[in-house]
Formats: sequence, C-alpha cells, structure tokens
Amino acid sequence: MASESRLYTFSPETQEKLRKFRLGTSRAKDPQAVVYQIDKHSLEIAPADDETYNNIQELADDLPDHSPRFILLSYPLTLPSGRLSVPYVMLYYLPVTCNAELRMLYAGAKELMRNTAEVGKVIEITEAEDLETIEDKLGGAA
Repeated sequence: MASESRLYTFSPETQEKLRKFRLGTSRAKDPQAVVYQIDKHSLEIAPADDETYNNIQELADDLPDHSPRFILLSYPLTLPSGRLSVPYVMLYYLPVTCNAELRMLYAGAKELMRNTAEVGKVIEITEAEDLETIEDKLGGAA
C-alpha cells in the first residue's frame, strides 16, 4: 500500500459521493464539476462545499486565488467525428501564488485522489482563467 494512502483519508461519505458523481455524470448533457480540498489538520480529502457546478465560469469565479484544489470535471463535448464524448477528468488547480506547504500537501495527495476518483486523466491548471480553454484541452485528450 502506498504511503500517501496512510497519510490522507477519505470519509465513507466522501467515497460514496465520489462514486455517485462518477456514475451519475457519464450521461450528463451539461458540464458538471465538484471541488475537493484537503483539511490541513486532519489530512482528510473532502468536498469544499456541497455545490455541483454546471457553469464553468461560476466555478472559475469561486476558486480561491492562493490555495490548491482538486476539481472533478465531467464535460460533454462533440468530437470532430460528430460523436458525443463525456470525458471524466481531474483538474489539479495549483495557483502559482500558493505557499510551499500547500503545494507539498496537494502534490502528495494527487495520485491518491486520481485513483480514488477513478478519473481518466489529470490536467494541471495554474489559474482560474485556464478553465476558459478547458474544452480545447479535453478535445485533444478524447
């Protein structure tokens, strides 16, 4: 067992939310995103709030300027072939202005979050404005 799985924890409720989000978004017609954060004291990874974002701009507006976050994103898009694809990815939001302690905290949990959420790909973003071009990044990934 990897060391990060002993350091960081997920509550049973959080694990159930991760599973339901993954299964519930595969046929979504609109983008859906949930933001997760790490509690610095308990090292528990949990939803930042109970909100599921359907609007990428609202998500960008709500992201903190100086603190990393994990964002699970299900984003329906039409491929050049005309086929509908719904990539399920994790956005690793790591602002350049966050302190070294937070960088290390989130870097250590990145792979555990990726595996627990069962996402297909991790996309690193450094600022909320990067969300405006997320469709381009996903189009290349699909």
